[in-house]
Amino acid sequence: MLYHARNHRSFMETSKLLFMQLRPKQWTKNMLVFAAFTFSIDKMHPGAVIHSLTAFILFSFVSGCVYILNDYMDREADRQHPDKRHRPMASGRLNPQLAVAFGFVLFVCSMAAAVREHPLFALLLFIYFALNVAYSLALKQVVIIDIMIIAAGFVLRALGGGIVIQVHFTPWFLLCVFLLSLLLAIGKRRHEFMLLQNDKGTHRKVLDKYSETLLDQMTGIVTTATIISYSMFTFLSGRTIHLMWTIPFVIYGVFRYLYLIHVLGKGGKPEELLLQDTGIVATVMTYGISVVFILKAFG
Repeated sequence: MLYHARNHRSFMETSKLLFMQLRPKQWTKNMLVFAAFTFSIDKMHPGAVIHSLTAFILFSFVSGCVYILNDYMDREADRQHPDKRHRPMASGRLNPQLAVAFGFVLFVCSMAAAVREHPLFALLLFIYFALNVAYSLALKQVVIIDIMIIAAGFVLRALGGGIVIQVHFTPWFLLCVFLLSLLLAIGKRRHEFMLLQNDKGTHRKVLDKYSETLLDQMTGIVTTATIISYSMFTFLSGRTIHLMWTIPFVIYGVFRYLYLIHVLGKGGKPEELLLQDTGIVATVMTYGISVVFILKAFG
């Protein structure tokens, strides 16, 4: 009886660690698959909700597989990081081989489900996985390319959300997604640079190739381009011109993020800022409500 109780506790603990290894807190990044649904809400049928939700779940599972591989490759380096050393594999609580085997099974099942959802979506999901594998194995050490790949992953999420409900984005919106994602990636790199500037190479070698000045200049360029590209999207999307009234929300959200990384020293975990910072949360909610209202009223 005692033996079975211990086995049950061990199974539950391992299951919890495997779930934690998928980094559910970062699944907020995959909310971008709902962008297509949001900007086409005046034309959507009830089944589109199921398709979008399925895309979100599959992206979350596949991105979780990427996190498993990434943490497996970085487990030694992560032990040098003040926060990442607490991750399941880096801390030694989760067997690395078990985590990789679990990730392999989850990936195969996710791809099978993606094929049933839409073959083109499955192809895009595989490209997303392959791109992130290349990032984990080598490209994360290539200066500038590392942050561009992170941003490309968000564009693929947006495209995937459009594919499953069969709607298309304008180039301006995809450019805006890429630039906004690039801004978040630069902010993350800047936070890591400032946090580990006394011993950068022991955690992420690519940090040795950056400088605070370069990262700040890149931030300024990308911030300007993001606001301009979103403004152009509202004018040229083919939808109602009244979408332009959402531009101030985007400007405030971007400026709020800059305040958080430059004044408060945050930005290392953009996915948490989306859930924890009152200003960001209020802006995202107000923006979403405004888009839905404008499309319903004037779309």
